Amino acid sequence: MLINLKVQDFIKEVASDSPAPGGGSVAALSCSLGAGLISMLANLTINKKGYEEVTDKMKEIALMSSSAADLFLKVIDADTKAFEAFMDTLKMPKDTDEQKAARSAAIQGASKGITLVPLQLAKDAATLIDTCDYVIEVGNKNAASDGAVALTMLRSGILAAIFNVRINLGGIKDEDFVKKVADEVNEIERAVKAREEEILSKLVLY
Repeated sequence: MLINLKVQDFIKEVASDSPAPGGGSVAALSCSLGAGLISMLANLTINKKGYEEVTDKMKEIALMSSSAADLFLKVIDADTKAFEAFMDTLKMPKDTDEQKAARSAAIQGASKGITLVPLQLAKDAATLIDTCDYVIEVGNKNAASDGAVALTMLRSGILAAIFNVRINLGGIKDEDFVKKVADEVNEIERAVKAREEEILSKLVLY
């Protein structure tokens, strides 16, 4: 499993001439790092002087964001597996009309598969943006920059996932599916960019 690799070995895998792991897995890693930093900032706030009133909330956030980080880590492998499944469909026989039809159907199904994985990642990671805003605003001010990095990593991971969704939509013939997913990612991108700008506009680090 990719998530069991050392950091340097994972990066070497990404840098190799193999198409997977690729952008989708890197997007998942970025989201996981962002969620992990939210948890860190929450933990650095718990039971600290001056932050007693938010300790219970920060405990909830620390657990929730840590679980999210674990979930996003699993997407690193899920994305690669979905891509490998897609590549397998391209190797299916196409000597007869029946084989061609079966291959085409399999390709379309696998194309949706490699689209839905990053789509779900983008959706799930986007739900953490407001949490990130909260920990930056009321959490330990000495770690506010870590909150800003968390926001940046989430935003980068979400947009990276959306890039993967969009390129995969190009190979899908189901027009209703394409429109629905395209509308979803367009709205996610709009909302995330707007919230990032709003959150960073309030951030004072010096």
